[in-house]
Amino acid sequence: MNNSRQHRAPIVEALEEFRRLRVVPFDVPGHKRGRGNPGLAALLGEQCVGLDVNSMKPLDNLCNPVSVIAEAEELCAEAFGANHAFFMVNGTTMAVQTMILSVCKAGDKIILPRNVHKSVINALILCGAVPVYINPQIHPVIGVALDIQISELEECIRSNPDAVAVLVNNPTYYGICSDLVSIVKIAHEHGMKVLCDEAHGTHLYFGENLPICGMKAGADMAAISMHKSGGSLTQSSILLTGPSMDTGYVRQIINLTQTTSASYLLLSSLDLSRRNLALRGKESFAKVVEMAEYARREINEIGGYYAYGKELIGDSVFDYDVTKLCIYTKSMGLTGIEVYDLLRDEYDIQAEFGDIGNMMAYLSIGDRIRDIERLVGALEDIKRLYQGDAKTTPYVDAVDATVACSPRDAFYAQKESMPFQESEGRICGEFVMCYPPGIPLLAPGELITREIIDHILYAREKGCSLQGAADPVVDYIRVLKEGK
Repeated sequence: MNNSRQHRAPIVEALEEFRRLRVVPFDVPGHKRGRGNPGLAALLGEQCVGLDVNSMKPLDNLCNPVSVIAEAEELCAEAFGANHAFFMVNGTTMAVQTMILSVCKAGDKIILPRNVHKSVINALILCGAVPVYINPQIHPVIGVALDIQISELEECIRSNPDAVAVLVNNPTYYGICSDLVSIVKIAHEHGMKVLCDEAHGTHLYFGENLPICGMKAGADMAAISMHKSGGSLTQSSILLTGPSMDTGYVRQIINLTQTTSASYLLLSSLDLSRRNLALRGKESFAKVVEMAEYARREINEIGGYYAYGKELIGDSVFDYDVTKLCIYTKSMGLTGIEVYDLLRDEYDIQAEFGDIGNMMAYLSIGDRIRDIERLVGALEDIKRLYQGDAKTTPYVDAVDATVACSPRDAFYAQKESMPFQESEGRICGEFVMCYPPGIPLLAPGELITREIIDHILYAREKGCSLQGAADPVVDYIRVLKEGK
């Protein structure tokens, strides 16, 4: 990587020149540098609203970049070791869906673990591809889905030799990483593309002694959530492609659904974040690892909690991302969501998520040791004041799914609403998930079982935010009409 080039930030430089010229705006947006909406200017600041501008020749156009955006994407590809990088302003959801839409069409099979983000299944609804799930093993203690086992992938490919792609979480929300190099090798040997959902893996491209990143492992595409661990503004992401992908075609797929009014606030944040990581990422993420390991030691000394890490690596876990500070809480008789709620309501600490058995404190380049010490103190206090009986938390954070029909067929099928408690044996017509983490407990086309009903009702009772269903409290569920 040419570090002298990485000092550049072409989009930011163009915006600074644009601001210096004091151009009179007879274009959109209509707030006209904030003058038309004083409240917005007061909230965000004149400099921010002054850079909320429309595409124009000096600033390039994200739909067909030829100058400063094209140069910024080229620098990004170089920094991430990719053949090409696309700036995405519709979030990593858009990047994930672009990966799938770029390689799948109606009726194509795609191999993927069941613990994918809802954006993956939404992409299957859009293009009509059919999921072939590898149901990962569940860890016997912490209750989360583990990595893709190579033997299971090989068996899945033998049973589905016509599949066109394999999608891998790298890492999962909980930090679990699969043997990506072997997955790529096996998939490519069978003519299949490899897509990496690296929403939680930006740092893998810059940190040392971390699990391998998608591009280095030879993946064909990778979706990077730059705003999570990379420091850019929320909703800004990157799509990376390897040499096997037709970049012109991928751009056309992006332009099917991405906005034609790209925010320059988001674009400039991607430009600056890439520069920051290229120049300082190695040392920054070394500090993140150090803080995470310190937090693990302190939390595990409290007793009751289990902040897990590299000791998970073994027969069922290939590698672990130690920047993830995931904490198992069930052994104290508290669900992850209960600890999450207590941290926020009683201690003014906002964790990333809590579910049935685990909670996560997301660590990245902006964290400080004194904040970690505050978190540790709060967790110690919660143990002292709220510890319960572990036998009262019976469920884990993963479910086994049975696919009865494709997500697209189920989504567009005729449906009826019925009481959720009475829906056992019916085919689900919508999503039900705890968000975050956004991994569906039920997806369109899946069989509703008594175990899943009880699981979802327990999650609701404990305070998980259920999303995806037409009924926001999931008293009722939409199922496929029988005989249709």
